[in-house]
Amino acid sequence: MTQPKVLISDKMDPRAAAIFRERGIQVDEITGKTPEELAAIIGDYDGLAIRSSTKATAKLLDQATNLKVIGRAGIGVDNVDIPAATARGIVVMNTPFGNSITTAEHAIALMFALARQLPEADASTQAGKWEKNRFMGVELTAKTLGLIGAGNIGSIVASRALGLKMKVIAFDPFLSPERALELGIEKVELDQLLARADFITLHTPLTDQTRGILSREALAKTKKGVRIINCARGGLIDEAALKDALESGQVAGAALDVFETEPATASPLFGTPGFVSTPHLGASTTEAQVNVAIQVAEQMSDFLLLGGVTNAINMPSLSAEEAPRLKPYMALAEKLGRLLGQVLGEQVRGVSIEVEGAAAQLNQKPITGAVLAGLMGTYSQTVNMVNAPVLAKERGLDVKEIRHEREGDYQTLVRVTASTPGGERCVSGTLFGNAAPRLVDIFGVAVEAELGGHMLYIVNNDTPGFIGKLGTALGQAGLNIATFNLGRRAAGGEAVALVAVDDPVPAELVQQLCALDGVREVVPLNF
Repeated sequence: MTQPKVLISDKMDPRAAAIFRERGIQVDEITGKTPEELAAIIGDYDGLAIRSSTKATAKLLDQATNLKVIGRAGIGVDNVDIPAATARGIVVMNTPFGNSITTAEHAIALMFALARQLPEADASTQAGKWEKNRFMGVELTAKTLGLIGAGNIGSIVASRALGLKMKVIAFDPFLSPERALELGIEKVELDQLLARADFITLHTPLTDQTRGILSREALAKTKKGVRIINCARGGLIDEAALKDALESGQVAGAALDVFETEPATASPLFGTPGFVSTPHLGASTTEAQVNVAIQVAEQMSDFLLLGGVTNAINMPSLSAEEAPRLKPYMALAEKLGRLLGQVLGEQVRGVSIEVEGAAAQLNQKPITGAVLAGLMGTYSQTVNMVNAPVLAKERGLDVKEIRHEREGDYQTLVRVTASTPGGERCVSGTLFGNAAPRLVDIFGVAVEAELGGHMLYIVNNDTPGFIGKLGTALGQAGLNIATFNLGRRAAGGEAVALVAVDDPVPAELVQQLCALDGVREVVPLNF
């Protein structure tokens, strides 16, 4: 076998290169190149190890004719074009837990900085002033900390805050009452958190659901004098609204380590009284840099030499021997999970994955991982088939695997049942020709549908003329129908339509469809 070759294109702890060499992999450390210079050499490499400086764009990947894996030493993959990499068969890995403690500690440090006005006091004192009476701080003890996001990093922050004798409340759709009890925190809705928290710290990825979660309207609902910390992702906070809230006194202080636009060299927040900033230092400790460098080198080496996949964004964890047989099953499982996540959202409290027929003869773990990745991928950009079970456990999701040796109506079947406050909701799928995923049952209604691209899930009363009205509405909106699949419980009862369209479904059209006579539910889907 030809010796694999890896390029390290960003500054990284030297232990990464040492690990590659110890494993018998050629490695070049070439940093600081322009995109054009990098494009000129990338075709020589099987692996690319990066941090945040290198931008793995579609244009760069067009030149990466031999590239098989991209390893990001860190959690964020904003600098990697995931769809472009996937289309080219390039596995994208990250190290999602290597800098969790470091980021959590930075959030705590900024909380102290806000509470005691440390940056301003330091600048004043070093300017030769002695303004002891100017800097009247607040104690953290007995204050209420509101976590927006109680996953890996958020739970570490909660632990540290409880040690400081704070009361901790959290808003996280995936946080179960049992997990909250285990952490010693109280689960609340977002409006409750805004009204009660003395300090708010964000620990959630940037998704369509979380973008602008602290909007102008949300900031207006906060407890007057609140202090806000963000070490997660820029874009979670409306920065213009935050500036106005600081100037009005609604927000007493804010500390941002991340900004909507980075590098943030000219933010309107700069100079605002009560504002503290750091240049995306959440992961910047010696320990974290060493940890993520070692992890990415080991993961990439395992993949290039053995075919092992760990912490992949766009591929499940599985052995090289299992991959060919499991690949279509994982595609089916991911689509079923994503369907449930988009339709049911935060209602999901648990999930059961059943396999029967030919599927029961396979390793079920990758299938379960694919279901969870699809389910939770609706809310998190960093979830993958390796860390999805861990994230589900952190949030208290009850996950069950059931294997049936029996033969059913289909030669092979994967059934996913979600537990919700309103009862169990089930979807099932099979493979046509052992390769093509198909949905065969959705919430007890028999259908036969492909799941892909942009779709609409519509529940309506089974009445004459409805399909015509639906088609007319889509046509007037300029949406071309790719496929149209129907099912119903009984004549004149509840009917289901799964409609694939060529373009994204605008929000106005969803509202228009909801207003049609007999429509009970409309959910836009993306696969």
